[in-house]
This record gives sequence, structure tokens and C-alpha cells, in this order.
Amino acid sequence: MNTQLSDRQKEIIEVSLLIIAESGIQGLTIKNLARKIGFSESAVYRHYENKIQILIAILDYFKKNSTRFFLEELHSKGTSISKIEHLFSVQFKIFSMSPSLVAVIFSEELFRNEIVSFDKVKEIMNSNFETLTLIVKEGQESGEIRNDLKDTHIAIIVMGSLRLFVKQWQMANYSYNLINEGAEFISSIKILIKNYK
Repeated sequence: MNTQLSDRQKEIIEVSLLIIAESGIQGLTIKNLARKIGFSESAVYRHYENKIQILIAILDYFKKNSTRFFLEELHSKGTSISKIEHLFSVQFKIFSMSPSLVAVIFSEELFRNEIVSFDKVKEIMNSNFETLTLIVKEGQESGEIRNDLKDTHIAIIVMGSLRLFVKQWQMANYSYNLINEGAEFISSIKILIKNYK
């Protein structure tokens, strides 16, 4: 996942995501993790002090890739609306391939008493929000996105709706195709933000 992680650390993270997918974050314990991988709890502790350290490693991985992708999209060619559409569709693909990421990324309340991990979630949200706001602003300046609303408000509407849409999929126990439903949802977002003047 991350070149700085050892093979054993990658394995721990991947199996942790499997456990989260099956039993939620509460099901992720060092004991369950060691049993699932097939080695002792002490072997897990040699790599990660506790469950929170594992969750931080997952957040670090997501942050690194998500931030890079948002910035690449900002600097890519194409219209602002096509950039937003691509951002959404790629996020839906990532979450479809690894639904357990949703439980980690969108569960900031679980981390409220864990300052380091709460800050990681906040960093991801703030960084992506800032980049999305720049894309919106660029679209407003080109006349492509409606400019009767503040750029930050449109970014909140877009990002907030993405989060709620994905959370609804999670609460429905991932029972429908996020990519297919997401494509229709993206079309609705485009109608809302497009400048028709």
C-alpha cells in the first residue's frame, strides 16, 4: 500500500480492513487480528502499539493517495464540471473496491478522543475541500459553474452530498452498486451546480 510500510505492516493493514468490513471498527482488536492472520498478538505489537495506530496507518495511506489525486485533478485539462465528475466517480470506485474504508474515513466521531487520528481525518477533509473549492472557483471564473453562490458553499454542497450518499450506501449494508447509482447521482450534482445563463 505504502512503499514505507514493511510487507508485514501491509498485511496487518489489509487484514484489518477485512475485519472492519466484516465486523465494523469495534470488531478490530489485536486479538482478532492476530487470529485472522495466524500469528501471535506479540508479533502484531512489534509493528503497531494498538488498534488506533493501525487506523492511523490506514488514514495515512488514504490521505496520501486522496490528496495526490485531488491535486492532479485540479491541474488536469478539462472543464471544472468534468473534474468534479471524475473526482466523484473515482471515489465511488475506491469505496466499492474497499467498503471498509468508508467505516474508517467517515467515522470521525469514533476518533474524537484520539487527537492524532481525529486530526488525520480533519486533514483529509480540509485538504480535499480546499482543492475542490479551487476547482469550483475556476469553473465560476470561466462561466461554467453558477456564480450566484459562494465557491465555498458550492464545495460544501458537493462534498457534503458525496459523504451522505456514501454513508447511505454503507447503512444499506453496501446492498446496491455504488458506481452505477453514483453515476446517476453525479448527473444530479451537475444539474445543480451548472451555470445555465
